[in-house]
Amino acid sequence: MKPTFLGLAAALLLIAGGPAAAWEAPPAKPPGKPQRIVSLNLCADELLLRLVGPERLAAVTWLARDPRASTVAALASQVPVNHGTAEEILPLNPDLIVAGRYTTRVAVGLLTRLDAPLLELDVPQSVAGVADQIRGLARAVGEPERGEALVDDLFSRLDALPPAAPGPRPTAVVLRPNGFIAGSGSLVDELLSRAGLENMADRLPLGSQGALPLEAIILGGADVLIVDAAPDAPPSLAGALLHHPALKTLKPQVRTLSLPTRLWTCPGPQIAEAAERLTAARKALP
Repeated sequence: MKPTFLGLAAALLLIAGGPAAAWEAPPAKPPGKPQRIVSLNLCADELLLRLVGPERLAAVTWLARDPRASTVAALASQVPVNHGTAEEILPLNPDLIVAGRYTTRVAVGLLTRLDAPLLELDVPQSVAGVADQIRGLARAVGEPERGEALVDDLFSRLDALPPAAPGPRPTAVVLRPNGFIAGSGSLVDELLSRAGLENMADRLPLGSQGALPLEAIILGGADVLIVDAAPDAPPSLAGALLHHPALKTLKPQVRTLSLPTRLWTCPGPQIAEAAERLTAARKALP
């Protein structure tokens, strides 16, 4: 039977005599270039697979192989996967573990106590923050040139977006799974602005944070409702709301744009494609 997380942690501490001694040092590696990298976070998966490729990754998350959630599913198929538990990670003897600030907290807590080589990624709320994170991770894995190339491509595509026409901008609301919306001060908000759309989340009846009923969004008078409604999208409240009678009645006034959440759930180069699709939708409005 596979040992439990707590059982493995207790065994490590008892056998080794303390948290610091429980960590087995990984094999020697070239300076500045970790060779056995493990990711515990989907957004880290996507950046690492672009920066170092499969050959230097000991494991990525199981989500990286799901094309509905991941933009690197094909690359991830070449790498072993993990489910975010420490008992999966420790036997791999990684020389770098990349986690998210808000995910797999139990595993991160134990790995921290064991003095594992851990790097935690935050959640950038701007394009500039995305660029900083790409550069920082690229330095950590010894690939600053690749990181800079990704950043250059991102800004080149964003700068190439056609400007919006003078005058009031079309209004848009992003409805995420479970009915949550994206308010001002977020990465989504900046991408909408770059695409020539006005994020009207702050003007909705119940505010710009949390989950809202579709009626509140419709009463706000949005021109565009943005959801992930692709045929292969995971089931969600946002998708179910597309069949709401109120939306069917107002369909001529409210345009629905299906934009895969995988394009802007994680901060990475793929957000440029999200902005490009939003710009195309804005240009297609009457």
